[in-house]
Amino acid sequence: MLRPAGTATTLLPLPAEEAPFRWSTRLVADAGAGANARLRARPRLTVCGWSGNIDAAARVIGHLADNAARHGRPFHDGKIVVRLIAHPDTDELLIEVEDARPDFPDFDRVANQSHATRPAPTGLSWATHYRGTVSWDVKRNDEGVDVGKTVQVILPATWDGSA
Repeated sequence: MLRPAGTATTLLPLPAEEAPFRWSTRLVADAGAGANARLRARPRLTVCGWSGNIDAAARVIGHLADNAARHGRPFHDGKIVVRLIAHPDTDELLIEVEDARPDFPDFDRVANQSHATRPAPTGLSWATHYRGTVSWDVKRNDEGVDVGKTVQVILPATWDGSA
């Protein structure tokens, strides 16, 4: 179970076999990770016909990848993982970014900052700005050893543009 920001939230289960869109890639964890993630995700969301705000989703994806490259730790191959899945019934977009650092210091504080309370918005504040649900959890291997973390954002397909 992923740890949601702020109040407890039930995360959306996404059946893998029924998802109308699923995409995953590994990106080099460097200063270009955010831009690389945005540039790769935008055409995939467009081609698959995701009904949500593709510009907003690409921005969130880029910020999450940038955060993982800056504040996380790359896996043994020097990369992070970015995954996108559209829910078959609601068309909500699940965005997951994984890195090899198994902790997330000050998650609640960072995830709950708004554009109004911080002069320069953080990556996670962009997710909440677009009405996303933000959470994270430790990533474990088959033996139960902590090998990293997954940061997850669920973006609604409909967003009226108001903040």
